[in-house]
Amino acid sequence: MRRILHLAPILAVMAVSACETMQGAGRDMQTAGALLTDQAATSQTQMGQQPYTAPAPY
Repeated sequence: MRRILHLAPILAVMAVSACETMQGAGRDMQTAGALLTDQAATSQTQMGQQPYTAPAPY
C-alpha cells in the first residue's frame, strides 16, 4: 500500500504532462491544417479557379 502511495504523485504528474503534450500536438496540427488550406486557396486563385469553400453547417 505504501508503494502505491509513493507512485501516485509520479503517475499524476505523468498524466498531466501527457495531456499537455496532446493539446500541444493538437494545436500544431490545427495550425498546419490552416496553413495548408490557405496555400491551397492561394494556388487555386493563381490558376484562375475559385477556391473551394466548405458548405455551411446546419
